[in-house]
Amino acid sequence: MAKHHVTATVNGDAVEFLCETQETLLDCLRDQLGLTGTKEGCSTGDCGACSVTVDGRLVCSCLMLGVEANGKSVATIEGMARDGELHPIQQAFHEHHGLQCGYCTPGMIMAAASLIAENSDLTEESVRMGLEGNLCRCTGYQNIVKAILAAAEEMHAPASSR
Repeated sequence: MAKHHVTATVNGDAVEFLCETQETLLDCLRDQLGLTGTKEGCSTGDCGACSVTVDGRLVCSCLMLGVEANGKSVATIEGMARDGELHPIQQAFHEHHGLQCGYCTPGMIMAAASLIAENSDLTEESVRMGLEGNLCRCTGYQNIVKAILAAAEEMHAPASSR
């Protein structure tokens, strides 16, 4: 089977990899690039564990082909922390106990980042609606919602008040 050459930007770095036509972006991230933070949950786009952003849009990487990432910018959970410092969303998940087993956490954090970027005035209801595509079997969502609201408040606060 012929492999396709893909050139993309992943977490700010230029990358190149070879993939088969039917290989998902999820498989390419994990197997070709060694970025194993993105998880496979359902393989049908129903659970959100594989959530990443492609050109700023939240996508289920299990439903996108690796070849479709050619020329695009992809962000994964590995790109959230900078210089050893947790991203404010990651920090809020830690502080508000927004995780238990952690399997869904990378996808939840990527979904939260997208939600916060798109909405400057989040409410508990809008966060819950925004997370409809992400399933967690452990937490009951309450602490996840608290973490996202806390992160949004910090991220949208003027720099002088942080």
